[in-house]
Amino acid sequence: MSIRLLLAAALCLCVMPTAQAVEYTRVNTTASQISFSYNQMGSRMYGTFSRFEATLDFDTDNLANAHTTLHIDLTSIDAGSEDANSELVKPAWFDTAKFPLAVFESSRFTRVDESHFVISGQLTLKGITREVQVPVELKPGQTIGIFDAELVLQRDEFGLGAGEWADTVVSKDIAIKFKVVAPQQ
Repeated sequence: MSIRLLLAAALCLCVMPTAQAVEYTRVNTTASQISFSYNQMGSRMYGTFSRFEATLDFDTDNLANAHTTLHIDLTSIDAGSEDANSELVKPAWFDTAKFPLAVFESSRFTRVDESHFVISGQLTLKGITREVQVPVELKPGQTIGIFDAELVLQRDEFGLGAGEWADTVVSKDIAIKFKVVAPQQ
């Protein structure tokens, strides 16, 4: 190998960009989405929540200080039909007259690998608070980061689906998917 080629290769290595810390401190709720799915009488059902607020303070090189909160307006549910929507706000389900919000507040971020994390925190739903772990994949782009996450919620742990709904007509596990879009800082 000639000395020129060796010097050129060394120069390229010196000027190649290295991985840098990326910060995300705002959430674009318009571009973000919260959806859910479950089984009802053997059929897969889907729905969304259209109103929520989120905060984010996330630096890829400073996980010890990372923090996020999420407030979901449970009255903004769309479960695919007016009948389902009106049933889910009743006391047997979300009881939105007493508990209009679901709230998640993080307590710890843990790195799994370069793009995967686990966010631990407290989820409060229908007045019941439980510790949950949410696996998250960060998909960084040119100017934004997309945080994809899924939490499988055991509805009976939060008193959801009481009375006539306590049987297995509706599955006990509800998959909640989060797509949070945040501009890079």
